[in-house]
Amino acid sequence: MTKVLHTNSAPAAIGPYVQGVDLGSMVLTSGQIPVDPANGEVSSDIAQQALQSLNNVKAVVEASGLTVSDIVKMTVFVKDLNDFGTVNEVYGKFFDDHDVAHYPARSCVEVARLPKDVGIEIEAIAVRK
Repeated sequence: MTKVLHTNSAPAAIGPYVQGVDLGSMVLTSGQIPVDPANGEVSSDIAQQALQSLNNVKAVVEASGLTVSDIVKMTVFVKDLNDFGTVNEVYGKFFDDHDVAHYPARSCVEVARLPKDVGIEIEAIAVRK
C-alpha cells in the first residue's frame, strides 16, 4: 500500500505532486529545493541552499518514520557544476553529523534550470531494513 508523505517541516509541493511516498519497504522523496519551510525564503548562498535541501529531504524521510541513516540513494541536481566542491563539502558534513555508517549512493548532474531559479534540488530513496 502506498502512503503519501506530508510534513510541515519541508516546503509544500509547488505543483501536482507530493513531498514523498512510503511504499512500505521503500520511501521515495520528491526533489527538495532549498526553500525554508518556516518563512518561504531561499538563501543566495549555494552552501546554505545545499544544507536546506538536505534538511528538507531529511524532514520528508523522517515523516515516514525513517532516518538519514536509512537513505541509500540521492540524486543531486545543480544549476552550476562549478558548485560541485561546495555541495560535496556540505553533503559530506551533513551525513557525518548524522553518524551514518556509510554515505548513500549518489548521482550529481548539472541542469539548465530549477524551480524558483534555485541552485540545487535533491531527491532521495530510503529503505526499511
